[in-house]
Amino acid sequence: MKKVPFVTKEQIEEIVKTYPTPFHIYDEKGIRENAKALKEAFAWNKGYKEFFAVKATPNPFLIDILREYGCGCDCSSMTELMLSHAMGVKGEDIMFSSNDTPAEEFAYANEIGATINLDDFTHIEFLEKTIGTLPETISCRYNPGGLFKISNSIMDNPGDAKYGFTTEQLFEGFKILKAKGVKNFGIHSFLASNTVTNDYYPTLAKTLFEIAVKLKEETGANITFINLSGGVGVPYRPDQEPNDIRAIGEGVRKVYEEVLVPAGMGDVAIYTELGRFMMAPYGHLITKAIHEKHTHKEYIGVDACAVNLMRPAMYGAYHHITVLGKENAPCDHKYDVTGSLCENNDKFAIDRELPEIEMGDYLAIHDTGAHGFAMGYNYNGKLKSAELLLKEDGSVQLIRRAETPKDYFATFDCFDIYKKMGF
Repeated sequence: MKKVPFVTKEQIEEIVKTYPTPFHIYDEKGIRENAKALKEAFAWNKGYKEFFAVKATPNPFLIDILREYGCGCDCSSMTELMLSHAMGVKGEDIMFSSNDTPAEEFAYANEIGATINLDDFTHIEFLEKTIGTLPETISCRYNPGGLFKISNSIMDNPGDAKYGFTTEQLFEGFKILKAKGVKNFGIHSFLASNTVTNDYYPTLAKTLFEIAVKLKEETGANITFINLSGGVGVPYRPDQEPNDIRAIGEGVRKVYEEVLVPAGMGDVAIYTELGRFMMAPYGHLITKAIHEKHTHKEYIGVDACAVNLMRPAMYGAYHHITVLGKENAPCDHKYDVTGSLCENNDKFAIDRELPEIEMGDYLAIHDTGAHGFAMGYNYNGKLKSAELLLKEDGSVQLIRRAETPKDYFATFDCFDIYKKMGF
């Protein structure tokens, strides 16, 4: 699949007159078309809801676009809960999927009416001590352990993951929760990350649907929803084919009718908690080439760094790069594309074949719409960049301003040094 940026060199040259690089920019048209396709893919399920993984892109302007298509919010922390609640998201449209959860976060989630998704068997007692009477609806996160395979291909290793109840704990947990007055149950599971195959959700669904039938039979629990969580990925590399969300939805439907309907569970709602799939392809990090270095290798230094996009430094993750204005030029130069952090892993690309890059060229780093800005940090005193939205009419909207030194030093406001800096 050819990687084509959704902005041109001419558009960026106009944008930078107001908003200097680096910045993240998001494609409203792409986000809307994708959200619509997801909704249509699962329209066969009356109770279907996508709870967007706020951690992927915690920007209220973008979340509000998804809300127009019926999406709720999947939160993993206090601040994500606060953001969702402040935006007017109703409690039933918030899923709180956290782990190693502080008591005050459980209390706040319960206060705003969010559905709590318990990560561990011991959290049953912890939650009860924290909030007193348990809510009528609770979800539990399931981890079957071992290796997760699709057609003999190992997709991931849930047995090494810190998340979820074991099979035995799940059955015992449902019995305890039911005895404590919980009336409605959900099952949640996340067994593989960033899968680029239409078989992941149907395979996961079969596992969860079969365990749901057994849970109903053995515990009498009223299972009202099954949450397939995230894991549906995007093709970061140009040689990968994207997932077909409609084929995925149809695959889940077939398993639903094979397993749940015959068991009298044809009213169970299907939930998803997608983040990467919803946003990643519709974001670019735009940065400018500002230095070139000719030593043991050929380096291009840009004005962005791992503060703006951490994935390549943290995971060695691949992000495609387009040199704007040179989309059709031959890729006959090999570069390491680097940022300015005092860390040798601060590289967006290593030995990447690209067109010849000249100082002042703009680079679009693809697929940064999820886990891009969100994973930013302030090492070396670097400041986070702005976020922009490319509207459907071609205009650009600032949806988060760039950080300033005042923001960086704000937590020193109780010391004289803050005043000496003139803030």
